[in-house]
Amino acid sequence: MSSAPVTTWSLEQTSPADLLPAAAPDGDVRIVRAEVPSPEFSRFLYTSVGGDIRWTDRLGWTYARWQEYLERYGVETWVAYDRGTPAGYVELEPQDEGVVEIAYFGLVPAFRGRRIGGHLLSYGTARAWDLAERRPERTPTKRVWLHTCSKDGEHAMANYQRRGFKLFDTKVELEADVTPPGPWPGAYPA
Repeated sequence: MSSAPVTTWSLEQTSPADLLPAAAPDGDVRIVRAEVPSPEFSRFLYTSVGGDIRWTDRLGWTYARWQEYLERYGVETWVAYDRGTPAGYVELEPQDEGVVEIAYFGLVPAFRGRRIGGHLLSYGTARAWDLAERRPERTPTKRVWLHTCSKDGEHAMANYQRRGFKLFDTKVELEADVTPPGPWPGAYPA
């Protein structure tokens, strides 16, 4: 199996004032929190959004592993809907000492390029900053961070920076070159 260099950039905000929100897109786009932990729905979002950009780290998760993760206190999934159809999501994972990671963020390929991504990222970042208001046992958020890599969409880094995220780390590692899995085998051309 061949391997290829992958660059991973880590970005952060250290104050709610860092967030530079995007304008809401035209049309009927709504963002709703998925309040019931659902491994089926979360796996659908993960594979639909990441299938063409080689998200593979959770493909082997069992139903029980998904359930365990989703039931962790403070993990939240916010879903963007375009006219009632899931268009993308942002997953928040609280960590120690007031840190919240945007663990996953992205759009289903058919919804990219419609100005939904900037709006969803803005909304999700704001929800990371106010997480302790919904989860009073959590320490108020002091830092929101995420990572993106050279496998992600071509506009990912620019979107993060336009929303006020600042680069704090860069790593290059060799990763196995895999065929994009798609949301199901054969969904995307290799």
